[in-house]
Amino acid sequence: MRIGFIGLGNMGANIAANLVRAGHEAAVWNRTAGKARTLVDAGATLAKSPKAAATGRDIVFTMLADDAALDAVIAGDEGLLAGLRPAALHVSLSTIAVATADRIAATHLALGQHFLCAPVFGRPAAAAAAKLFVVAAGDAADFQAVNPLLGAIGQRVFYLGTTPSAASLVKLCGNFMILSAIEAMGEAMALAEKGGVAKQQLLEVLTGSLFDAPLYRTYGAILAEERFRPAGFAAPLGLKDMRLAGQSAEALRVPMPLLSVLRDHLLQVIAQEGEEIDWSAIAQAINKNAGL
Repeated sequence: MRIGFIGLGNMGANIAANLVRAGHEAAVWNRTAGKARTLVDAGATLAKSPKAAATGRDIVFTMLADDAALDAVIAGDEGLLAGLRPAALHVSLSTIAVATADRIAATHLALGQHFLCAPVFGRPAAAAAAKLFVVAAGDAADFQAVNPLLGAIGQRVFYLGTTPSAASLVKLCGNFMILSAIEAMGEAMALAEKGGVAKQQLLEVLTGSLFDAPLYRTYGAILAEERFRPAGFAAPLGLKDMRLAGQSAEALRVPMPLLSVLRDHLLQVIAQEGEEIDWSAIAQAINKNAGL
């Protein structure tokens, strides 16, 4: 299939590589063109603009850091909207606001184009191994058309119905729960360590009994070993996601007290450790507050 792929960061480059490996003819674009070199060596074509990446393509994927970055590649004379033909499909893999997903869906509809929201759960290693979990929403026929490609990048795909923004909401809920679990583990490890029990010992008990799940094993190991650099998911991106979750909570009138704690700890660790640290480093903020 002739596809386009826009956004080749830590996640996007790995996802695009799996699509190229699956035999799809891909045109790729990234703001920093050098990041496309490996993909071009593997058979992809380097596009000169988002418009060029979308021109003549059946499906175009975007994987951008935030709403502003997505808007920037969509709009303008050289944007995705200008290149995407009527009836072609834009699949957004990014974590974006519910309101942004609704707005982009309406824009595509007005132009006769199709739009599917399909954010993913998983860190860069999972993306490289094609082990992501994909949450998709949009027209059923569009989902069926892209589902084989989603299967090439993930271990399971969930379809949530015809409203694209439903996938955005579920992704924000999931990221809130991931960071909540990190917060809980960080607090528990701080308590154990201050009481003389090593974090690794606590983790072995927890993951060997009641908390034997991939999330606790993956992030528990990161916390126990304090592997916060290089960032698999940078803290500012986590802060963005918590802000977007908060926007939805406010719009839907859902109190989320824990969300405030998570945002404060993210702000604290960014202020103390800098922008290039993993979001799981909220454990550092917890440790400092505990006097460790």
